[in-house]
Amino acid sequence: MSTRERALNYVVLTLFAALALVPLIGVAASALTPAAQASPSFTWPHRLDLGNFSTAWHQGHFATYLGSSVLVAVSVVALTAVLAILAGFSFALFDYPGRSLLFYVTLIGLMVPPEAFVIPLYFNLRDAGFTDSYWALILPQTAQSLAFGVFWMRNFFRSVPVSIIEAARLDGASDWRLLWRILVPTSRPALLTMAMLVFMWTWNEFLLPLVMITDENKRTAPLGLAFFQSEHTTQYSLLAAASIIVALPVVALYLFLQRHFISGMLSGAVKA
Repeated sequence: MSTRERALNYVVLTLFAALALVPLIGVAASALTPAAQASPSFTWPHRLDLGNFSTAWHQGHFATYLGSSVLVAVSVVALTAVLAILAGFSFALFDYPGRSLLFYVTLIGLMVPPEAFVIPLYFNLRDAGFTDSYWALILPQTAQSLAFGVFWMRNFFRSVPVSIIEAARLDGASDWRLLWRILVPTSRPALLTMAMLVFMWTWNEFLLPLVMITDENKRTAPLGLAFFQSEHTTQYSLLAAASIIVALPVVALYLFLQRHFISGMLSGAVKA
C-alpha cells in the first residue's frame, strides 16, 4: 500500500469516526449541562452537572427497568446459546433425511420481522397466560434469535478441521463429549460474539415489551425510556442522561468483550 493510499484510508476512517462520535459527544455534553442551560441543539455546558444522572435514575425508576432488561437479556442469551449449540452441531456434523430442508426452514426466522407476527403472538401468549410476564419477552425473543444463532454455530462447527473430530472419534469420544469437551471450548470467540449480538438485540427490543407488558415493574429499559421521554419532553438534560443510562450496559459489555468480539468476527465463524 502506497503512502497516498494509506493517507486516504486514514482520512476516510477519521471522517466516519467523527460522524459516529460527534452525536455521542453531543448527548454526553447535554447530559452534563445544567437544566437552566439545556436546549434541543448542541450546547457545551458552562459547568458540569452530574446531578442529571441521579435525577433521571430516581424519577425514571431505571433501577427496576434495568433489572428487568438484564433478566430478560441474560435469559434469552443463555437459552439461545444452548439451543444454537445443539442445533448447529446437528446441522454441521450429522447426516439425516431432510437436514438441509430443515436448516433452510430455520433460516426463515431471519427474514420475518416482528411486526408481521406480533399481533397473533400476543393472542397466543394471552391464551396461554403468559402476557404481562417475563416469559412473554424471553420465549419470543429466544425464538427470534435462534435462527441467527443456529446459522452462526453451524458454520463455525463446519469450519473445525476434520482431523480434530476424527482424532476425538478414534479416542472413543461420544457425540456429547465431542461437543461439550472439544468443540464448545474451541468456539469461545464465536460463541461470545453471538452472545454479544443477541444481548444487544434483546436489550434494544421495544415492540414486544410495548405489546406484551402492562405492569410497570416489568418494563424493560427501552420501554421505560420511552415513557420517561413522554413525561419530560422539554427537559433535554434529563433525557440525555436517561439515554446514557440505558445505553451504558451494552457499551460496557462491548468494551469488556471487545477482544473476543473481534476475534470471533475474524476467526471464520461465519465461514460457509
